[in-house]
Amino acid sequence: MSESNDISSSLSGESRPELAEKLATYQSRLKALPATASAIERALLQLDVSEVLLALDQKDDSWNEARATFDVFIKHEEWQRAVEACNVMYQTEQPASIVALGHAVWLAVTYPIEADTSVAVLNHIVDETPPTSDGAAVAAMTGYYIADIRSSEEKHESMTFLAKTILGNVAKRHSNVQTQEEMDMWLKKLELNDPQIFLPRLSLVVNSIVEDNWWFDRDDLRSRLPVN
Repeated sequence: MSESNDISSSLSGESRPELAEKLATYQSRLKALPATASAIERALLQLDVSEVLLALDQKDDSWNEARATFDVFIKHEEWQRAVEACNVMYQTEQPASIVALGHAVWLAVTYPIEADTSVAVLNHIVDETPPTSDGAAVAAMTGYYIADIRSSEEKHESMTFLAKTILGNVAKRHSNVQTQEEMDMWLKKLELNDPQIFLPRLSLVVNSIVEDNWWFDRDDLRSRLPVN
C-alpha cells in the first residue's frame, strides 16, 4: 500500500485497462491457489483484489473482499493487515464503513501498526469529525504521538512533520490557532500533552463510532497483549 494509505490515490496513476489487467492477475492467482495454501496467503491476495476493485469504483465488491479478509487477519494476529483491510472498507463508502474506521483506529492504537498507516486512519477520524469537535483534536494529537514513537529513524522527520501539520490544521479550524504560543495554550487547555489523558478520550471517540457493532472481543485481544 502507498505511504498515504489512500487506495484511490495509490492506484490513481493507472488506467482502467491497467487496473482491469491487475485485477484479473490477482483473481487468477487466487483461483490457482492450491488447497494447501494458508488462510493468510489467500487473504493477502483477496486484500490485493479489494484494493483494485476500490480503484475501479466497484465498491460493493471491494467491501466484500476486504471484509472477508478481516476475520482471517484478526484470527492470525496480523494486525497491520487487519487495519489495511479496514482502511479499504472505510473508503468503499458502505453503510458500515464508519464502523470499519473505528476498528482500524482501535487496532492502530492498541498494536504497533506502522506509523504511516496509523496516522492515515486517525486522519480519517479528523475528516469525519466536525471542525469544533474535541474529538478531531484528540485524534490528531494521537497521530502525532504515534508518529513520534513508532516512525523509523529514516521516516521520523517526514512522519512527524505530516502529523504536526494535521494537528496544526485541526487547531486552526477548532480555535483559530495561529502561533506557537497559541498552540501551546490550546494543547494545555484541551489536555493534549499527556497520552494518559488523551488516549482514553480517543477510546470514547471510537466507542461512539462503533457503538455495539464490534467484530471482535476487545477484552480477549487485550488479555493477549504482551503487557498482560
